[in-house]
Amino acid sequence: MRISDIQRCEVRPGRLVEWTFSPATVAAAAALRPDPRPPAYIQESHIRTARSVREDGLFVPTWLGAAFDLPGRVDLDALERALRGWTLRHETLRSGFRWTGDDMHRFTLGETDVSLRREVVGDFTDPGALVRYLQDRFDVAADALGWPNLIYAAVVRDDSTSVYMAFDHTNVDAYSLQRIPDEVHELYAADVTGRRVTGHPAGSYVDFCEQERTDADGIDDTHAIVARWREFIGRCEGRLPEFPVDLGLSPGGVLPAQKLMCEPLLDADAAASFEAYCRPWGGSMVGVLAATSLIVHELGGQPYYRTVVPLHTRVKSAWSDSVGWYVGGAPIEVPAARDFEEALTTVRAELRANRSLARIPLARVLRLLGEDFRPTSPDLYSIVSYVDARAVPGAARWTEKKAYGLIRVSYGDQVCAWVNRLHEGLWFACRYPDTDVAHKNVRRYAEGLRDLIASAPARARSRVAEPTFT
Repeated sequence: MRISDIQRCEVRPGRLVEWTFSPATVAAAAALRPDPRPPAYIQESHIRTARSVREDGLFVPTWLGAAFDLPGRVDLDALERALRGWTLRHETLRSGFRWTGDDMHRFTLGETDVSLRREVVGDFTDPGALVRYLQDRFDVAADALGWPNLIYAAVVRDDSTSVYMAFDHTNVDAYSLQRIPDEVHELYAADVTGRRVTGHPAGSYVDFCEQERTDADGIDDTHAIVARWREFIGRCEGRLPEFPVDLGLSPGGVLPAQKLMCEPLLDADAAASFEAYCRPWGGSMVGVLAATSLIVHELGGQPYYRTVVPLHTRVKSAWSDSVGWYVGGAPIEVPAARDFEEALTTVRAELRANRSLARIPLARVLRLLGEDFRPTSPDLYSIVSYVDARAVPGAARWTEKKAYGLIRVSYGDQVCAWVNRLHEGLWFACRYPDTDVAHKNVRRYAEGLRDLIASAPARARSRVAEPTFT
């Protein structure tokens, strides 16, 4: 889906309806005994970071969400049943955490204890007022330090209904969001037509958390993966890598507000040409990272581009349809290259050599390294992510359904960029510190990325066509 914020996802007026977990469900959760399955390291790190930043006096919303349309005037009872059925399908959504001292413990509701409360908020005629209400409401209802930490909403009109779903990041990743429009639409359509829903149960992210944590706790500080991270962080001067361009920030300054840049990069034909050009080196993800290395070297002058590449951890088919935060990270180091093909070759080699490092959660590695990474920002490092989303069920209809993946842009001192391959082409989104310098350099990065990846196939063809002389 196109990544956006709530301000730019085509919000239109209508009657706003909300669903949250009912008081009976909240009461049932309060009486639960601990679930012995632990949080994933990435979940624990996220919540501890939120608590640390909150203790420093700053409320930093970090929820993610999805927005999409249903055709015609909605049957609210059927939509409510679809939302509840979808929630029951994914165990992590009825699971949360409590603190005992400095330890986190999970609790998980049974399916029969889950019910939704529906509330008609009222009619909105001003899109701006509706956007402000939704953002403020989601900030509270999908807070990392609260539970429940999800909320569903619908803006009802005669000709269409827009559905909005917001979650704390502990429960979802980008792939989880991408599957929502099709899954909820199918459940809703089956209900209103009386058709039976078929399909396999989704794997439990809660089970995955237990399995991943067991594997991660089975290594110690002598493990080869820990040694590789130790060397990489050492070359980053003892820190995790930042985006290597000037962002106009003062060392030790307060956490800055952020802005979002989102726009198309290439149309479908140009994206296909770029993919074909990059295929000998592994495809467009390698190409985007290679292009980034060349551009940031030109902008910042650093001899190396070092970053942590987000990679999914859905290594078993059981997790392919599951909602959860299935993301690890692999470090790469790309020296300044003479040309694009040299950068492509280096990035391919780095990913091949380091992809396995994503199997162990970075939070576990940092604990074994003994480093004091007390987070002062919701982002431990900057990222450039590439995802080809065209194979996701329903992806061909995302534009028709006005489907968006939503991110909450609030505060942070890092640059996080996402490049998504959609049926209509490449879509770029980036959040960055709200400074004049950062805006100028991120704009230069986005334009440089567009120009480089658009022109690379043509440059390759011209080299082939050039005559050679002996």
